[in-house]
Amino acid sequence: MASLSFSASLGVRLTSTASTHRAPTTYKLPIIQSKIREIFMPALSSTMTEGKIVSWIKSEGDVLTKGESVVVVESDKADMDVETFYDGILAAIVVNEGETANVGAPIGLLAENEDEVAEAVARGKGKLVKDEIKAEGGQATVEIEKIKRVVVATPNAKKLAKQHKVDLNKVNGTGPYGRVTSEDVEKAAGISTVSVPAKSVSSAAPAAATHTVPAAATVSLPEIPGSTIVPFTTMQAAVSKNMVESLSVPTFRVGYPVVTDALDALYLKVKKKGVTMTALLAKAAAMALAQHPVVNSSCKDGKSFTYNSSINIAVAVAINGGLITPVLQDADKMDLYLLSQKWKELVEKAKAKQLQPHEYNSGTFTLSNLGMFGVDRFDAILPPGQGAIMAVGASKPSVVANADGFFSVKNKMLVNVTADHRIVYGADLAAFLQTFSKIVENPESLTM
Repeated sequence: MASLSFSASLGVRLTSTASTHRAPTTYKLPIIQSKIREIFMPALSSTMTEGKIVSWIKSEGDVLTKGESVVVVESDKADMDVETFYDGILAAIVVNEGETANVGAPIGLLAENEDEVAEAVARGKGKLVKDEIKAEGGQATVEIEKIKRVVVATPNAKKLAKQHKVDLNKVNGTGPYGRVTSEDVEKAAGISTVSVPAKSVSSAAPAAATHTVPAAATVSLPEIPGSTIVPFTTMQAAVSKNMVESLSVPTFRVGYPVVTDALDALYLKVKKKGVTMTALLAKAAAMALAQHPVVNSSCKDGKSFTYNSSINIAVAVAINGGLITPVLQDADKMDLYLLSQKWKELVEKAKAKQLQPHEYNSGTFTLSNLGMFGVDRFDAILPPGQGAIMAVGASKPSVVANADGFFSVKNKMLVNVTADHRIVYGADLAAFLQTFSKIVENPESLTM
């Protein structure tokens, strides 16, 4: 049912036929305001800036119920069903399958009833719609027609328009489907973006040094015949963005050899119960972090430490078309067998691209294990928002000398940790690695 409101600005003069001597009476006609709601591209993770439509579960014209899944969206980490928050009719699909849209942008239009479907379809196509208002009073009937331009604007554009008192109906949108953007509103309000010119070279400098050096010149590489350009998937684009962001963090790396004979023996015992080496390493790292909370902390503003109350171990997993880090939450408090079961569930969901946001974006420390591929050592890149990441290599036989000078062969693996040097110092990381090594070399506590 469309809502009804009365406009104080619209006055229509009706002349009564009951008496020709009475002064004309002015009536205010009701304006019917339709409820056409936009289905927005949701932010499915803290790093998501745009999403790709995998498939529309519902078709145009379908009747929707609140809480019902409407569309499947590919975020930077997973494919997720998007539900509707209202009852209504899916009147128009604005973004088709395979296309992308920025977070907050309309991807579909929901009409409250059948009477509003036509207007929603017209809005989806960016056309003008025609509203007819009919009012009847006694023997007099007045019909008013007006052409109304339906404006589709981004949330930020609407906010700016309200702040600067800009009429969105008079703004020409330059975004997709004629959508009004923030830049359009700023232009209409006469707000110009001030660009700060680069500092010029001092006139006192020698004449020989006055030539201009181009900043960040783009290198044009020759094309290789027969090569194919494949654009990033949403996940690959997110990984690329995160890796670039990591370059702004001052990091350092520390390597540490760990004897794994006892851990290997324990693994052979618990393997038949479904326990993986990844679960054992995650549990050992979590127990070590409990004794060294600074390594589990993070620096988010460049000015302070954030000591995380939970120890959530994110583990890097390679899946088709990208990389994702499912999170074992409260890994230090979880039983080893329950932790292994949870890890198996997370890996299955990751491969099916069905992880929920809290299952991949809540990590406080990351573990990357390439030992199963025979890699003996490697350095990992620190994920944004975390204090450290551990890279684990393969366990291999090594000749070891004891305190008495006798030689023996033991299995050893090399662990490299990359840390944010703003919050984690060398002594902190060394102490953490010593604790981790003791837990691995005496792993009885992992099963308690």
